[in-house]
Formats: sequence, C-alpha cells, structure tokens
Amino acid sequence: MRLTSARGIAATTTTLALLSGAVLALPGATANAADSLISQGKTVTASSTENGGTGASLAVDGNNGTRWSSAATDQQWLQVDLGATATISKVVLNWEAAYGKSYQLQTSADGTSWTTVYSTSTGTGGLETVNVTGSGRYVRMNGITRGTGYGYSLWEFQVFGTTGATPPTCGTTNAAQGKPTTASSTENGGTGAALATDGNTGTRWASAASDPQWLQVDLGSVQQICRVVLNWEAAYGKSYQLQTSTDGATWSTVRTTTNGTGGTESLDVSGSGRYVRMNGLTRGTGYGYSLWEFQVNTGGGSVPQLPGGGDLGPNVIVFDPSTPNIQAKLDEVFAQQESAQFGTGRYQFLFKPGTYNNLNAQIGFYTSISGLGLSPDDTNINGDVTVDAGWFNGNATQNFWRSAENLAVNPVNGTDRWAVSQAAPFRRMHVKGGLNLAPSGYGWASGGYIADSKIDGSVGNYSQQQWYTRDSSIQGFSNGVWNQVFSGVQGAPAGGAFPNPPYTTLDTTPVSREKPFLYLDGNDYKVFVPAKRTNASGVSWAGTPQGSSIPLSQFYVVKPGATAATINAALAQGLNLLFTPGVYHVDQTINVTRADTVVLGLGLATVIPDNGVTALKVADVDGVKLAGFLIDAGPVNSATLLEVGPANSSADHGANPTTVQDVFVRVGGAGAGKATTAVVVNSDDAIIDHTWLWRADHGEGWGWETNRSDYGLVVNGDDVLATGLFVEHFNKYDVQWYGNNGKTVFFQNEKSYDAPNQAAVQNGSVQGYAAYKVGDNVTTHEGWGLGSYCYYNVDPTIRQDHGFEAPVKPGVKFHDLLVVSLGGNGQYNHVINDIGAPTSGTGTTPSVVVSYP
Repeated sequence: MRLTSARGIAATTTTLALLSGAVLALPGATANAADSLISQGKTVTASSTENGGTGASLAVDGNNGTRWSSAATDQQWLQVDLGATATISKVVLNWEAAYGKSYQLQTSADGTSWTTVYSTSTGTGGLETVNVTGSGRYVRMNGITRGTGYGYSLWEFQVFGTTGATPPTCGTTNAAQGKPTTASSTENGGTGAALATDGNTGTRWASAASDPQWLQVDLGSVQQICRVVLNWEAAYGKSYQLQTSTDGATWSTVRTTTNGTGGTESLDVSGSGRYVRMNGLTRGTGYGYSLWEFQVNTGGGSVPQLPGGGDLGPNVIVFDPSTPNIQAKLDEVFAQQESAQFGTGRYQFLFKPGTYNNLNAQIGFYTSISGLGLSPDDTNINGDVTVDAGWFNGNATQNFWRSAENLAVNPVNGTDRWAVSQAAPFRRMHVKGGLNLAPSGYGWASGGYIADSKIDGSVGNYSQQQWYTRDSSIQGFSNGVWNQVFSGVQGAPAGGAFPNPPYTTLDTTPVSREKPFLYLDGNDYKVFVPAKRTNASGVSWAGTPQGSSIPLSQFYVVKPGATAATINAALAQGLNLLFTPGVYHVDQTINVTRADTVVLGLGLATVIPDNGVTALKVADVDGVKLAGFLIDAGPVNSATLLEVGPANSSADHGANPTTVQDVFVRVGGAGAGKATTAVVVNSDDAIIDHTWLWRADHGEGWGWETNRSDYGLVVNGDDVLATGLFVEHFNKYDVQWYGNNGKTVFFQNEKSYDAPNQAAVQNGSVQGYAAYKVGDNVTTHEGWGLGSYCYYNVDPTIRQDHGFEAPVKPGVKFHDLLVVSLGGNGQYNHVINDIGAPTSGTGTTPSVVVSYP
C-alpha cells in the first residue's frame, strides 16, 4: 500500500464532528493538564505490517512523518505496552488516509484478556481524539472494518493518562560499558565495535563508509532504558534510530532523529530491552559512522517481570487415585477427540503417582497421557492405554498426533493396544504384558516410535509397515512388513538378514538424551531433563534417573492468548517455556537465545506463524531442548518454520547438544498453509529424535500449489544425528543433508501424492526429486534402515529415478535401503543413485539395497 501525502493531508482536514463520545481535534490540540503522553517510545506490536518500512514501532516514535500500516484486510490491530498499569484518559489516533471505519479501543492488564473502553462504526479518519475511562498496561486499537481498500495506517497512536507515581530518576551509570558489543561493520582492525563501550574516549568504533550501519550492545538482561548518550567522532549520523530489543532479533524504535548534529548527543528515551542499538540511516559526512563512546543509562522505572510457574490451565486435567469418575472424564474427552483429526481441541491428562484400577484410557487426536512420577513405575494403571481405529473403519494409517508417557500399564487381557501411525510417540512406558501395534481386525497401520520403554511381553507388529524402537527392553518382536529398525533395544530381533525378515538392528544408539518431562516432587511441579547417553542400550530409568530437575517457577507457563512478544519477553528474562494445550498464533518469531533453555509442550500445543514469519529460531548455543509441540504453517508463506542455529553456525556442541524431540511440522491439512522449507538445522551436533514433517495429502487446504512446500528437512550442521525421521510429501526434496558426519537411524518417507504430471517433479535431466539427498560436498555420512514409497495417484505414470542420492565416497555409507511403489502408482527406476532394481507392477514389492556402496 502506498498512499500519497496529499491524500493524507486531505484526511486531516475533516470537519470537526462529535462521534459517540469521540471528539475530532485539529493537529496540535493539547492534552488536558492532568494528562501525560505515556505511549511514546514504548514497546508496540501489531497483527501485521504492510512492509518493512511501516513497522508497528513507527506509530509511537513521535514522528508524524513515519507510520504503521497493516495488511489490506479487516480484523487488524496495533497495541502498545505501557510497561506498567496506568489510568487511561484519552487516546489520539492520527490516521493516514487508510483509516478504520469500525474499530475498538481496548485495555488489558496482561495482553491476553481485553476490555473495550470505546467502540465506533462511523470512524472518519483524520485526527481522532477519543476520551475514555479505563486502566491497563496494554492499550489496543482493534480494527474491525477498514474505511478504504487499503489496510489500517496510523501516523501516530498516542495514549494519555497517568501511572499514579512520580517517574523515578534516570541513572547516570553507563550500563553499556564493558558489555558485549557488535556492529554491522568496522572500518579497520583498530576501530572495532567494543571500543565504543570501553569507557575510553580516546578509542572509537568506526563503520564502513556506507548506509545503513548499526552498533548494538547486549546489557545482559532486560532493563528499563531512560537515556542514550552518543559521543560522536567527526563522522556522525545525520539520520538514525535508537532501538531496543529483548532478543536481539525484533526491535522497537524508541527515538528517531533526522537532524543529528554530531558532537555529544544526550537523548532521553523510554523503553525496555536487553539489547540497545544505534541504527544509522543517513551519514552526516562522506565517511562512515564513528562513536568515541556509546553510553546507555538505565532506571526510570523497573522492568515488569513475568511470573514463573502457576496453574497449568483448563486443558490440563490432573488425576489422583481418589479422583471420582476418572473413566467418565477420559471417555468425555475421547468422544470429542476420537475423529477430530484437524480440530482445535488440545488435552493433557496427568496422573499423580499411585495406583489406578479398572481404567481404559482411549487416546484420541491431540491428546497426551502421562504419569507424574520420576519413574514410570511410580504411576500404575491396572487397565489399558488404548489407541484403535474404529473411527476410520479399522484403518490406523491416520492415527496421528497423540502420545503416552511415563506410566506403568497392567493390561486387562495381558496385551495393550497402541495402533498408531506417525507423530504418536510411546515414551518411557512400562507395559506389564504385551503390546499390540495393530488395530482390531489387523487393518492397515503406517508408522510408529517407541523409546525408553520396557515391554515385559512381546511386541506384535503385525500390519505396521515400518516402526522404530530405541533404547528400550522387550521380550520379543513378531512380524514386520517393510522396515523395522531397532537401536539400543535389549531383546530386539537379530539383524543382518534384511529384507527377510525386514529387521535392522544396532546394538546401541550412538547418542541419545531422553525427552524432558513434567513430574511432581512432593506437591511441587518440576521438569526433569534426562542426561545425555552415549552408545546407550536399555531404558534410562532402570536405576536412579540421571539428569537434572528444573522447578516450574523457572518456566513461563504459556496459555492460549499469549502473544509472541510476551513469550519472547519471558525468554529474555531467563525463563523456560511450558506451552499448555492450545493453539498459538505468533506474529513474530519465538527466539531462543539462552543455552540450556527448555521449550516443552503439553497436549500437542500448536504454534501457527502469521504473516510469513518463522515460528521458532534457536541461537547457536548449547543444550536447548525443544519437545512435544506441533508447528502448523500459516496461509502466508514462511521461508522456514523451525531453524536450529543461524546460517553458518560453527560452535561445537558435542558435550551438550540441542535436541528436537516429538516436534512435528504440518503444512496444510488444517487449512491452507505454505512454507518453502519446514525445518533447517544449522547447528553442529544437534539431535533430531522423532519428528514427522508432513505436507498434507488430505484434510482442508491441500493441493500441489495450495500447500506448497518444496523442502522438508535441510541439515547444514556437522555431526547431526537423526533417530526416528519421518518426512513426507514435499514438492521437491524431502531431506537434504549438507553437513559432514551426519547419521540417520530409521527414515520413513512418502513422495508427494498430488504431483500433477512428470514435468512437475522433473529435476533438470533427472526424473523426480530424491526423498533423501546427501550433498556432493559431504565426505562422511551413514544411515541405517531407510525407506521411501511413492503413490502418485494423480498421474500414476510418473517415474522417480532415485529414492536416495549420495556422493560416491568411501565415508558415505547406507545399510538396508528400500523403495516401494504403492499399488503401481508411480515407479522408482533405482534405489540409490543408479543402484538397485526398479520397482514394477502393482504388487507393492520393495526394491532393496542392503549395503551402499
């Protein structure tokens, strides 16, 4: 959207009128004596922005020549965080020509629950001064209907009122001195960024001689910023912004200068952040930007701290052995969730330690069941934890998105049933009997994952096409269709005869660390983070569990309605995240920048990025744990949905890797969604332990271009390990691996069903994109038990040259590969490179390569 200044000027000369308690005032109208402008320079967020030059912060920068503008749709909002609860007396909206015809002014104490203090359906644009009565820390313009075909656009959004206290004095200590400082560039080796914060006015930072340039300092924690002093060398900034950030990624402008004069500029500001930046836009000389010193003063009020801990919200249902009618509650949730494959309900059942009798916990979509003991044997269910497929006529191939964890189960008839497919982990379970992985009637089933579990009886695989079991103990395993993989499993069937039987067995798992989990220590909730194991075999809880506990007070308990800004503020404050069951829309990236941060979801908590942002990014730091949540692509294309480490990450995390466990990604299915790449791993040594990256082939909002997503997983980091990798249906490559010394134990893939014709999947002179491609630059890589299937049901004549592609090098090795044409809908010409027999006919017979090269 680009509106001329003439239109904007015309809009400001609208005749004065009285509108439902709103007084339209001419520019320059003064506030009442009791009023103070309390919004300028404060943290501000919006539902969307038109482009990079119309960000939300431009509506509170005090500059009537800059503006926020939204996307060109109704239902848009702009909100300001005043930093503390205030009494609000007036709001002034200085509209650009694109105004709100119908909108509300709202206040909130927490940024989640809103109270409407003014509403109009006859807005006329221009300069609107609205007298209101209300209080809150947050104030929002909630646009309902636009007045033009463009979006909503505000030159300034001003809130007047009082906090009821005398503003504290701004400190004089330089909070930036000696702190980590970075810059966009340096002129030479003698003018580094750190020289602007060393307390020495004889040393300086100087940038390259170009626009724009920036210098930023990390204060180490979120603080209230009240003044910035710029001690310029002769090369100064004519036009620049002062900005703050809680995470070093998303910035708020607290002051804009377009007529800088150089010398020493002492600038009062109001904002909070851990990072402070001078963002140079236009130089005052032909040289770069040069500062003898960059000084930051803090004070002027405390930074509101988000509370840790608290209750777990309405969709976390906690039982103890004395709870009445447990079965009724289990049945109630199951009735709602049994067939709600793309619904919005999310539930977590938690069982306190003790013994529970005569229960059958049937687990439907987006439902998780867990014990609250430190060991599975602390919580005993005399009964069953069941997944079956009655809702889908005995077909279990769509039993996704559910989990069981940390329980001991004594099945009524001696065998528990867990008939699932992808994204349905069975972790840290003790089954005091057998385990049946097939639905009643032995209908189809397609996938699955067991880890850190003890099965006292035998595991009946039956109709499961593929399955991965890790670091567990079983008393036997029967049957197998195509690809059954075991690593570190005591009692696993012997390997070495693949594909008859189709077993791939590793005595140990190279590296593993079990998923963090919530438990009770007395009456206190804590999260246990298991220790890393090397060459593990068997369960991690056979003796005293090894690891560390984090009290819930060190977690921000995220509940539905929480904003990305609040979530990032909690992370910047040093809190971990516990997402309670719900669906979370985020309008900015969740940035995890602190080592050892835990981000744990309950009940398949779901994060949806709006406006094409990346849902979550992890810095190149040690030991971050991501676990137990779903990322669902939004309708605006995101370049990526999850990034582990920024591009060109290089730090060694071998002693304390980042782990991604039971983190699932979906593009389409619940509605139209798009993402160029689902997941990118740039950090070295990361562990991907059970993921399902799925471009939808059914549901709502799917089709070759409707839910376009070219790539599933891209690995650029070295020494990355994947244990239990499920990636399906992407438009081009499902997996691309460019880092060295990568390892994959178990891979399951289906190529995209909906390719319209051969040309749509033509990769230059190659027919089709491989399911799993190892980059030509890679010298070492190894994989065990990898399968790819095709089912081109739109055009069954499509041929795929290779299921797998890899360079021919001694260090690149694969064991037990297979490709399958499902019913003859498309065919593979080879298994890996030009090796392996082609598939043919309609018999669904695998072509295999036992060893490559």
